[in-house]
Amino acid sequence: MTSDIPHTAGSSGTGRLSAQVLLLGERLDTRRLEEGQVLGTAPLIIRAGKDGFAVLFRYGVAVLFGLDPMEEAVFLTSLAKLVAEPMPVQGRASTDLVIVPGGEDRVDQTGIISLADSCPERLQLVAEMMARDLVLDHYETRIARVFDSIEPLAASLGKRSLRHLRTRDLLAQIGEVLLAEHRMVGRVELLDSPEVLWVKPELERLFVRLEREYDLSARNRALDRKLEVISDTAETLLDLIQTRSSMKVEWYIVFLIMFEILLTIVQMVQGSGPWH
Repeated sequence: MTSDIPHTAGSSGTGRLSAQVLLLGERLDTRRLEEGQVLGTAPLIIRAGKDGFAVLFRYGVAVLFGLDPMEEAVFLTSLAKLVAEPMPVQGRASTDLVIVPGGEDRVDQTGIISLADSCPERLQLVAEMMARDLVLDHYETRIARVFDSIEPLAASLGKRSLRHLRTRDLLAQIGEVLLAEHRMVGRVELLDSPEVLWVKPELERLFVRLEREYDLSARNRALDRKLEVISDTAETLLDLIQTRSSMKVEWYIVFLIMFEILLTIVQMVQGSGPWH
């Protein structure tokens, strides 16, 4: 797999190639693709449209190269049956790659990606980094929503002012927190080296530059810290509910003992008859 993917070229040989990255759903069943479409794996790359290509990821992301709007719409329609738990609103980002034959793979200060050629391996690497950036953005949005909802609870824990909250409300908060944690446990490994580097180790420098451009390491660490706070808060809330339940049980026991004592006294008084 060494031939270049077609791109729009200028008189100097420099060309541009459009790239669209879309988060379609929670999962993409790539095993159900029709035979004959697949051009390569790690990650999966297939033909799409007249002269375009698509790189597909099992975690629900598709990166499209060189497709016009009509071709994109047709391709996404054909892909819909492979998408599990489609997103209500698809995440999307786009960029134009600059192809400079014989040039250097680089990312300039404005974020424009320049490639020495448009071979599938280079596009697979670019697609993987774009996909990681988009899915990380999705994770950040999801966790930020949960984090914002538990932040007042965490502040209340510090002030010991959660007594006014009903157990039902606390359970609802815990449910939301645990659901977010569950979804994040199996999240994409954003910092692993792409498998395409085993095929073309000379693309390591491009990988490092793209990782720096998308700031994946720092963003992933920030995400882990928020998840840790969320987990700690959920654990504390569960402890609080258990404490409340224990206190209720203790009060029930005290009430039953007092009721039994009172009943015994009444029976003793009634059994002794009138005092003379």
